[in-house]
Amino acid sequence: MSTPDTKPSWRVQEVRQALHRYASVEKAQRLRQFFKTGKGEYAEQDVFIGVTVPEIRKVVAQFQDLPLDNVLWFLASPLHEERMLAVLLLVTKFQKGHAAARRHIVQMYIQHLHAINNWDLVDASAPHILGAYLQDKRRTLLDKLVRSENMWARRAAIVATLHFIKRGEFADTLRLATRLLADQEDLLHKATGWMLREVGKRAPNVLEDFLRVHLARMPRTMLRYATERFPQAKREAYLKGLLNHGKPEG
Repeated sequence: MSTPDTKPSWRVQEVRQALHRYASVEKAQRLRQFFKTGKGEYAEQDVFIGVTVPEIRKVVAQFQDLPLDNVLWFLASPLHEERMLAVLLLVTKFQKGHAAARRHIVQMYIQHLHAINNWDLVDASAPHILGAYLQDKRRTLLDKLVRSENMWARRAAIVATLHFIKRGEFADTLRLATRLLADQEDLLHKATGWMLREVGKRAPNVLEDFLRVHLARMPRTMLRYATERFPQAKREAYLKGLLNHGKPEG
């Protein structure tokens, strides 16, 4: 992963020291196991120093005025916790920024999606940056991202729609979910099923209409996540493929 050309400022060093004070060998080991860093696993190249998200948020609160060019240093870091620090700083700056600042942060976010390369980094940022930015705009950017070869860009596209779901808007989620039915990545199946479940929490009929049309093509992991809140009998019927024709009962 590339780093900015200039040397890190004293502010970068100050923030880094504050973050690393929380580092723990024991926590790092647990995080490596949780995030699948073993050989051949999706986070094989990720490096952890053992800082939890609540601890990272404490550092974010302390340094939320850090300039954006300094934030880029952390976004380019090989250390997972430093990249999480960066995305949480971007979220904070986006939420506090005016229109021009928000647009710049979104552009930066998209340009550096290659560095937002684990599911927690995506999930902590995509709804709050991409989703919030696109609330009153055309959402063709999400269609572009969902076609990306970058798995994390595709996840960012579908998870960004959580912002719309919470406002009772489901069309973007359903459109992107249809596109992701053929995706080969299990982490995309999980994210899509999660978003469908969120739709179902607010509009059960909308989710069931989607399932009736697409059940035969839906990856099992996606279906498991989407139906997690269903009554057990109905969920088992969906998982067995018994409810893909006609209106499900129960």
